[in-house]
Amino acid sequence: MVIYGSILALILIVIVAKLLISNYNPQAVLLFSGLFMLFLALILGFKMPELAKPTGSGFFDVFEYIKIAFSETNANVGLLIMSIGGFVAYIEKNGASDALVFLALKPLKLMKKYPYILASMVIPIGQFLFICIPSAAGLSLLLMASMFPILVNLGVSRLSAASVITATTAFGVGPASVITSRSVKILDIPAVSHFFDNQIPLLIPLIITLMITFFYVNRYYDKKEKVETTVPLEEKEIELKVPVYYAILPILPLVILLVFSELFSFFETPIHLDTTTVMIICVFVGLLMDLIRTKKVKTVFESLQIFFNGMGDIFKSVVTLIIAAEMFSKGLISLMFIDGLVSSSQSIGLGGIGISIVMSLMIFFASVLMGSGNAAFFAFGPLVPKISTQVGVSTTSMILPMEFSASMGRTVSPISGVLIATANIAKVSPFEIAKRNAIPFGIVFLVMIIVHFIL
Repeated sequence: MVIYGSILALILIVIVAKLLISNYNPQAVLLFSGLFMLFLALILGFKMPELAKPTGSGFFDVFEYIKIAFSETNANVGLLIMSIGGFVAYIEKNGASDALVFLALKPLKLMKKYPYILASMVIPIGQFLFICIPSAAGLSLLLMASMFPILVNLGVSRLSAASVITATTAFGVGPASVITSRSVKILDIPAVSHFFDNQIPLLIPLIITLMITFFYVNRYYDKKEKVETTVPLEEKEIELKVPVYYAILPILPLVILLVFSELFSFFETPIHLDTTTVMIICVFVGLLMDLIRTKKVKTVFESLQIFFNGMGDIFKSVVTLIIAAEMFSKGLISLMFIDGLVSSSQSIGLGGIGISIVMSLMIFFASVLMGSGNAAFFAFGPLVPKISTQVGVSTTSMILPMEFSASMGRTVSPISGVLIATANIAKVSPFEIAKRNAIPFGIVFLVMIIVHFIL
């Protein structure tokens, strides 16, 4: 039963991959493939995922899974993601994101005599910004408007400049990250503790590796392809719409989460704040700052709609993809694909570490195919507790490299929003950026496995 189900699941995974590569709508592909697998499992007599309140008909139960996915996702992680999206939309519109990027780019200008070192230095600074502004496309567009002309003026090719800018969004970590929010739900631990105890120790060596590899890879490709110096672009300063002190607003959620976390004990009576609450608090702080600065009550009240619109945009683009990915994952479970993966891995001698590496590779390539690290992680992340129990490794140990793999895969995907938006402004092909990113992220993946599982 396990063998037949796993073979059917593998065939459907290949079909799904081909459809995604052919640019079919990812929500529809994942949803319909998940439904098809569930119906197939029902017809063939496989054990179906349990329902708290079955409809009484196996046929209608399949659609009940969709309703539950919508209700549970929207009530929990969906609300969190939408609140993050709304906050990011708000700080982008009111100029706070620009103020933070403006300050962050100041130290880079000291390295103007060393263009490729300067290009590599964009990565750690951009990663810090990405923790505070968890919008991959939004941050990359800000850096394309501000940092890209500086790099090109200094003799870095358009392709090299675009590649390091996309690399700033390679690690979706931090308390405000969508991937982190889902991960801590699975692990049932605080986001701040996970960030400091698990993510940062792995993040630091990976960033250093990424800087070194991008330095050599971009310099090698530019020499090999005999890239001519581009006509110098006018160096663009970010035009600030607000005072520079607004730069505190994007960082504020991280600060509040740290102050009220279990890592610090500033208060006799513990205060517990989750990320969704903090995002809402920070929006109101931004509205208050705008009110003090402009003294226009009507304008400030109207700007709250930006937050709501941002939540809606995230729902239709990200949350629906997560729900579709969850149905896809339920389909894989119903055909016993995970049981087949575990048993076949064990039969060829792979232990817990080997299966963890296999899962990390799967989620990396799923992210490349889908163009979305979030969707890939949400499809495979919920499967981790069951697999880790079967193979005898901790859930945290297995899920951490999967988090990094999901966001890294997106950075190598030519169909991801980040690469498409960046390539469009840089006037290069997203496939060329993906090619430049492939070697550094291949090396970083190996380093991640060595650091996490061996060192």
